[in-house]
Amino acid sequence: MGVGRVCTGFSADWPSSSFPPSAQPPAETTSTSVTQTVNGSHEFKISGYSLSKGMGIGKYVASDMFTVGGYSWAIYFYPDGKSLEDGAAYVSLFIALASEGTDVRALFELALLDQSGKEQHKVHSHFGRNLEAGPYTLKYRGSMWGYKRFFKRTALEESDYLKDDCLSIRCSVGVVKSHTEGPKIYEIPVPPSDINEHFARSPVFMAQFFGPMKDSNKECIKVEDMEAPVF
Repeated sequence: MGVGRVCTGFSADWPSSSFPPSAQPPAETTSTSVTQTVNGSHEFKISGYSLSKGMGIGKYVASDMFTVGGYSWAIYFYPDGKSLEDGAAYVSLFIALASEGTDVRALFELALLDQSGKEQHKVHSHFGRNLEAGPYTLKYRGSMWGYKRFFKRTALEESDYLKDDCLSIRCSVGVVKSHTEGPKIYEIPVPPSDINEHFARSPVFMAQFFGPMKDSNKECIKVEDMEAPVF
C-alpha cells in the first residue's frame, strides 16, 4: 500500500511550455457564413371567378398580406391579364413584396391547385432552379415576381383547376437569410471539491490538524494506506 501526504502548504512547478515565457502561442480562430431560406406559404381562394372577368387588363384581385422571413407579401391575380399586347388571352399571376425592404432575395413558387383530387397542380417554381440562376432580388416595396402568361384563359375555364366558379392558388416563399457563426465553446460543469467535507468527517484528521496530536513543527502529515493520486 502507498503512503499519502496531506500538506498545509505547497508549491508546484508547472511544466515548461515550448514557447518562451513572454510569448503566447499563435491564435487560430474560425468562423462560418451560413446562408439558408426562411420558408412559408399562403393559399389564396378566388370565389366567383366568372364575375371578375372583364374588369380590365392590368386590373387585379389581391390576397390578404402574409408574412414570411420578416417581410409582408401578397398574391396578385389578373383575370384579364397584365399585358395589353396579350389582349386578355391569358390570366396573369404574381407575388409582390408588400412591406418596406430593399434588395430582398427570395425563391418563389406559384401553384394553381387541381380541384379534381388528381393532385395535378399547375406549378411554376423558382425553387427548382435556384442553383442555376440564384434567388430573385426584389429591389423595393411593390416589386413582383410571376408570369404574365401564367395560363391561357380558355384552357383554364375548361380545366379541373376551376370548380364551382372557384380557383385556389398556393404561393410558397423562401426568403434568403445569411449570418456568420463564430467558434462554439462548450462548457462541462464540474462540481466543487468535497474533500474538506471528507476531512471533517475524520476524527483522526481532526486530532492531527487541530487536536492533541497536532505537531506545530510539521507542514505535512503522512496518511497511511492511501495512494497519492487520491488527492
